[in-house]
Amino acid sequence: MFHLPQHKPFTLVLSGGGALGIAHLGVLHDLEQKGLVPAELVGTSMGGIIVACMSVGLTESQIYEEVVEFSSITKWIKFSIAGNAIINNLKIESIFTKLFGSKKMKDTCIPLKLIATNLLNGHKRVFTEKDDIYIKDAVLATMAIPGVFDEHTIEGDIYGDGFLCENLGVNEASFDNVLAVDVLGANSFEKELPDNFFKTANVMQMFEKSMRLLIANQSKTHVKNTNKNIILIEPETKDYNTFAFHKHNEIRALGLGLLV
Repeated sequence: MFHLPQHKPFTLVLSGGGALGIAHLGVLHDLEQKGLVPAELVGTSMGGIIVACMSVGLTESQIYEEVVEFSSITKWIKFSIAGNAIINNLKIESIFTKLFGSKKMKDTCIPLKLIATNLLNGHKRVFTEKDDIYIKDAVLATMAIPGVFDEHTIEGDIYGDGFLCENLGVNEASFDNVLAVDVLGANSFEKELPDNFFKTANVMQMFEKSMRLLIANQSKTHVKNTNKNIILIEPETKDYNTFAFHKHNEIRALGLGLLV
């Protein structure tokens, strides 16, 4: 169980993690139950989608309703035979247009920061209220997993998923107290190697585990080197893959009951 300092402003930081990010909603549910409202929101990839929804006033239950609808992949996947990604963003962009409309980064109820990666030079880009861009564009940038979703162009620069530089954006927190939820942290991978009958399954699991280890170690370093008071929550997501959106109810439950 984790305790937040009472009556002190805090930054909520949500990590990326694909479908695993649905576990963030369990934590949001508990925050709402306790009447705790972040003073700032920071997110990467799936975590970025969720904090963007929070920033425009959506409740946890409303966000979950969107996730349930989102879990039917035919509603947002449009396969492409051209370009650098297997999924064309047209359908998913229409979802974000419905959610955020013409709201810009400065038009939020709670200050919002979304992390993306410049795919041309590898630099981290943090979109904030200082950027005169639409929220939907910053969201499309932060969640653009290279090779999976189309990269997104903003003001002439080409962006991809923020996990490439900072999956858990604790360095971007403005407040000393930080509640960070990492669905790709220490509890996101098995502590043993895969042992399936078919080699193909072992190879795929090894690749997924390697990526989780890489990202977990990146985030661990960021947490270790900050001077913030970080409350770190790492839900047990190791039994689920990053595209298991159809298991939204089970994954959401992973984030419940972790705050007291």
